[in-house]
Amino acid sequence: MDALDKKLNELFDGKVVRKDLVHRIKKGTNVPTFVLEFLLARYCASDDPDEIKAGMEAVLETLNDNYVRPNEANHAQSKVATKGKFRFIDKVHVNYIEKDKRHWAALENFDSRRIAISEKYYKDHDRLLQGGLWAEVTIAYNDIEEDDYAFYIEDLRPIQLSRFNFNQYCEGRAQCTRDEWLSFILRSVGLEPDKLTQRVKMHFLARLMPLVEPNFNFIELGPRGTGKSYFFSEFSPYSTLISGGQATKATLFYNNQRKQIGLVGFWDTVAFDEVGGIKIRDQDTIQIMKDFMANGRFSRGVEVIADASMAFVGNLDLSVEQIVNSEVYDLFQPLPKEFDLAMMDRFACYLPGWEMPKNSSEFLTSNYGFITDYIAEAFHYQLKQTNRYEEVSSRIKLGNAVEGRDEKGIKKIVAAFLKILHPDGPPSDEEFEEYVVYAIESRRRVKEQMNKRKSDDEFAKINLSYINTKGDEIVVYCPESRSALATQDPYRRNIHIDHDLSFGKQALSGTKEKDNPVTIKESVAYVDDSAILSRGAEVQDVDRLEDKVVERHFEIRYGDTGYSYESIIGPYLKGVKSVEIDDPYIRSSHQVHNFVRLCEVFVKVPSIKKIVLVTSYDEQTDVKEISDRLGELKQSLLELDIALEVKVNENLHDCEIRLDNDWIIKIGRGLDFYQKPELSFGIGSNDLALRKCLETKVDIFKR
Repeated sequence: MDALDKKLNELFDGKVVRKDLVHRIKKGTNVPTFVLEFLLARYCASDDPDEIKAGMEAVLETLNDNYVRPNEANHAQSKVATKGKFRFIDKVHVNYIEKDKRHWAALENFDSRRIAISEKYYKDHDRLLQGGLWAEVTIAYNDIEEDDYAFYIEDLRPIQLSRFNFNQYCEGRAQCTRDEWLSFILRSVGLEPDKLTQRVKMHFLARLMPLVEPNFNFIELGPRGTGKSYFFSEFSPYSTLISGGQATKATLFYNNQRKQIGLVGFWDTVAFDEVGGIKIRDQDTIQIMKDFMANGRFSRGVEVIADASMAFVGNLDLSVEQIVNSEVYDLFQPLPKEFDLAMMDRFACYLPGWEMPKNSSEFLTSNYGFITDYIAEAFHYQLKQTNRYEEVSSRIKLGNAVEGRDEKGIKKIVAAFLKILHPDGPPSDEEFEEYVVYAIESRRRVKEQMNKRKSDDEFAKINLSYINTKGDEIVVYCPESRSALATQDPYRRNIHIDHDLSFGKQALSGTKEKDNPVTIKESVAYVDDSAILSRGAEVQDVDRLEDKVVERHFEIRYGDTGYSYESIIGPYLKGVKSVEIDDPYIRSSHQVHNFVRLCEVFVKVPSIKKIVLVTSYDEQTDVKEISDRLGELKQSLLELDIALEVKVNENLHDCEIRLDNDWIIKIGRGLDFYQKPELSFGIGSNDLALRKCLETKVDIFKR
């Protein structure tokens, strides 16, 4: 037991369980997690190793005796017939059979579809009628020959808490720091927080949002094997997972024949696994889904209002790098063709599934966490009984580019964070800003992809921003696309503009409209402050920033793309007349080519008249060859009225670029921070923004 375990046990005695015990049993059975923890809480509520060992044996014995495995259905039926009755752990469904004019129960693994059930059970537990319910159920044998059924339900006890005290839950939270509570939540879903980055922790919390915020529309697309569907199939008894197949109006929303509401009326969250495989029978289903996702209501002869969130999870078949740099593909690529832009616009949060770790035992916790059923009840209570949206609305300040559905989605994400991490009260300003930034990024990811699909300006305002406590307007970027020109400035959108003009203004503003200038500033881990210059951009177009460029300190990671000399240096060149470059490594042909590319950036700035290069040579340098090539460049620049001066300093070690407006740009590796292209004629061989980088640090500051 570590300090967090002790604190959790003190505050929530009887409501926690050792998660490693769950992992150990889970490997040998496909019983849902909340079922296992129900049994573990009953038999293993102790710290004593001997008692835990005995409890584990009791759990395994109960599962062996009472849990019905699919291939043991006949044996289970025989056991009831022989003994007269028997108690099982199974998922129970109740269906109304029109021909029989009565309800019949069915046990999922017991393999009987005609089990008599008393009316009181399905009236007390609505979910029996839609999707089913895990329960301890006693099946009795009916030996009356005149009856047309062999089994009936004598007793049924749902595997979930009988009561939940939200005030006690909040009192326990009030005695914890935010980070302690965050660790408790992650351990409750089986993860060890110490092995996760802060960003990945936030991603895992985002997966929980549909369980806590009503009418929350969530999508996660990414590689296979990252546990996308786990949270909706195993974590909560209030969630149901649809694995492919047909998505019908009757199943999801309302059955006109039976006069019965569908899944959205019985579950807190309806999740669609492998969303790309969903088959939509008719367009009406999509229209009703859009209506429901917009405001939680729809009409099918009757007006229906429900709180259910909708989650869509699936796999990306292409790499993220390929998609964001493609003019053809976007990050909604796996969705069914019936999912149009209006549907996509209703997503509040797009979780970047490609950033999630693959399922591995190294991320599993061996510590204590909440019993899954207890935390699920806490989330269920908040979804139904609490509203943090107005609290968020009164505190948040968003930029002008944020439109109606952007605002709603952002606020709902922040409200979900407050419910998960701050059920007892408001967060600090710093914590609140962290949630706002994450929310804006999550919504921007949706907006960017819609903008790629639409050739006009309907979704062009992608530079979503907020106003921080200092009054600065902060633009938030998505890390995967921050410098991907195909995403930031889709080519299709340029068909209506004069190609003699720069595209740079659009890249900076995310729109063709004259937006008010903003401060592009790095605030927290999820903000990218780079001002991106597009294809053919004239660097003077950075006038939009109106001298509000700021200091930047960031790291380019190995394999990153999207970093060109223009995107890094361009925003700082307004009014510059002379430039000095210190780089000792202009010694080979490819390094000279890099320097030429840098000079091409300077050429686009009319005010620049002088460039000074200070470099050095070693014994392996072909000085004559390098001098000849720099001489060609010098002559070429003179024709453009720019003087190039080359100096040699054998003691030179540092790399930096000095501008006469007092800005200094230091790139750790100098100009040569790109990987060698894999192919001579492959993508990235010419356009540096598409070429993979080596790891380096960049510091931009005023002297």
